[in-house]
Amino acid sequence: MDLKKLFGTALTLLGIGGLIYTAILFGNSSGTTKQLIVYGVLGAIFFFSGIGLIRTTSKSS
Repeated sequence: MDLKKLFGTALTLLGIGGLIYTAILFGNSSGTTKQLIVYGVLGAIFFFSGIGLIRTTSKSS
């Protein structure tokens, strides 16, 4: 497996984890608005950058 695909997979999994954690905080109503925004934005950034890295690496191979 290519190193870029591996890094893209790791970023995607971190992003999914961040988004799930945000959903859990939102569902329990235990998170403050600041926490929800930070974890949600970071999770989305990691997720979409990982997906983009995997997509561009697949096209070039």
